[in-house]
Amino acid sequence: MKRLSLIAAGAVAGVAIGFSGVPAQAQQTLNVVSAGSQNMVDYVTDFLAPLFESQNPGVKVVVAGTGPGAAGSQKIFEKLDAQKSAGSDAWDIDVAVVHQQHAGQMREADLLSNYRGDIETGTLVTRDTAKSALGVDVDGYVMPMFHSQTAIAYNADLVSDPPTSYDELIAWTQANPRQFGYNGIKNGMSGVSFVVGWMYAYSGQAETLANGPYDAALKDGWGSVLGDLKVFNENVTFTPGNAGTLDMLNRGEIVMGPVWVDMFYTWQADGRIPPNLKLNLIGPGMPGQPMYYITPAKAANADLARKFIALATSPDVQAEGIVKRFNWYPGIDATHVQASLEPADWDKLFADVGPEDLATKGKAFPIGPFFNDIREAYEKQVQN
Repeated sequence: MKRLSLIAAGAVAGVAIGFSGVPAQAQQTLNVVSAGSQNMVDYVTDFLAPLFESQNPGVKVVVAGTGPGAAGSQKIFEKLDAQKSAGSDAWDIDVAVVHQQHAGQMREADLLSNYRGDIETGTLVTRDTAKSALGVDVDGYVMPMFHSQTAIAYNADLVSDPPTSYDELIAWTQANPRQFGYNGIKNGMSGVSFVVGWMYAYSGQAETLANGPYDAALKDGWGSVLGDLKVFNENVTFTPGNAGTLDMLNRGEIVMGPVWVDMFYTWQADGRIPPNLKLNLIGPGMPGQPMYYITPAKAANADLARKFIALATSPDVQAEGIVKRFNWYPGIDATHVQASLEPADWDKLFADVGPEDLATKGKAFPIGPFFNDIREAYEKQVQN
């Protein structure tokens, strides 16, 4: 396996700044802003930034976080939109990490640079999420940092023949009431993903929901599908969120429920859930989502930004940083990362949900308007 050449840990400390601020001693500054949880900011600060600086003497990478969830990406959108409106010639964000929905919004607002064809790693990703962000054409404007995926976790000691489809899961919950748990659509996206998967499975509109075009009238035909989901919910236990589902699995209060794969493996590695818990991606599929690297249309250091993203999406870095450190699925196609991983690391990541499962049953979330309609319809017709 290839080894990364890393400089000493701690060579770069986190810098608490807004979106600008150039250290006096730096010859050139690359401003990187990340939405998402603190671990994503730490990943850039502690791993990517020192590695990039070691390969580019005289460059200082300054990292700022904007907070978790959609609100973090919204702050980046507002900053770029304000600079565009002000007519600024050079915007002070060079690279940003954003959520899928906001990448589409930024593309529609002409805030992004078309750069993927300019970097050598641009050809290493072929998934549809590199081309479409919830129905918005972002082909060329984004590179996935990683892909997250939901799947059904289950206690293998108690479930010897786990359901492989939504149909089988319905039958299983009828035979095992309250042993399946999820958080509905509140307090975590694992439950939202489960609901979206249900809509894909039973609405007959999966292709349109995922890719458009939007037709508001389609939601008028969801009554029976959501009615069946309400009946299904009578046999489930509701959890308080993503972490809550894992906690209840750990305590044995439920034996099955939807989880984020990376979170599952991280908890398992930390001993927070037992090794007898396994994963299964049921058919016809459940959604996951990427985080994207983008570079703004008028980034002050556009060439350097491309170089940074090329490093961040190279097979070695994806293997070491994305797979081994965080248990995320790589942003580039997994086949390009396999040679940079020890067999044990590859086997661990794909032990339960393999590349073929991801290719056939890993779905995208619906386009924005349908996504909103599904959540509103759930609250009105299922939750009440």
